[in-house]
Amino acid sequence: MPRISRAVAPVKAGPFLKWAGGKGRLLGQYEPLFPKRFNRYFEPFVGAGAVFFHLEPQKAHLSDTNPDLIACYQVIRDELPALIEVLRMYRHDKDFYYHVRELNPADLSAVQRAARMIFLNKTCFNGLWRVNRRGQFNVPFGDYKNPKILDEDNLHAVSQALQGVEIQLRSFDEVVSKARRGDFIYLDPPYHPVSSTSNFTSYGADDFKPDDQIRLAAAFRRLDAKGCKVMLSNSDTPFIRELYEDYRIEQVWCRRAINRDAAKRGAISEVVVMNY
Repeated sequence: MPRISRAVAPVKAGPFLKWAGGKGRLLGQYEPLFPKRFNRYFEPFVGAGAVFFHLEPQKAHLSDTNPDLIACYQVIRDELPALIEVLRMYRHDKDFYYHVRELNPADLSAVQRAARMIFLNKTCFNGLWRVNRRGQFNVPFGDYKNPKILDEDNLHAVSQALQGVEIQLRSFDEVVSKARRGDFIYLDPPYHPVSSTSNFTSYGADDFKPDDQIRLAAAFRRLDAKGCKVMLSNSDTPFIRELYEDYRIEQVWCRRAINRDAAKRGAISEVVVMNY
């Protein structure tokens, strides 16, 4: 599909989902940390894509291990009119919410699956995407007055930004092997827990364990050895600092909105690791 000029978009593209660990609020602190020049852009934990939409790279590879999320990106890129048509039929109603929640994504078309995810994300409690061990979305209804289920302007801008972008259901191991010298890889994995009670890795059915953090650090070093530019976000813990002690580490501060306890949504420190 030919690339469409971004100038046609009525608005600048931004995240179309609310996502745990989303980086929208950190972009101001991240801006001076991004490399000034790079070739291709890789983001193997794309999530809501705030960094991708901010940078607007000309050549990009986006991936994640969440099949619903990747289906959303692919449908917005390739089948936006059909997606908008389905979303227009969705309504903010408690009974309808639970009906949609109980639908089996495996029984839905790609467009229906993407619409389901966007709808549930916009209308569920606290905008939290969480699945159980069987991969079933289990967040209760959110009692909002008038949630914006269909943000048509942003979806058009997102679709435009995604033209020509490679979007795949892949693990970080598979993605980083494609990177070459001069490419920029942004790694935003599920964070290492800062305490035994704060482990929030509800991006999918599988937890991201300490061994996975160690594997990711090894991948970081391989990318560094290739001559890639690598940037990683994670929690500010001794474990993470030790994993990346040979690299530049900057501290940023973030106020987390996704927490069941409103009193615990205060500012916390995070680290940004770079090899440049």
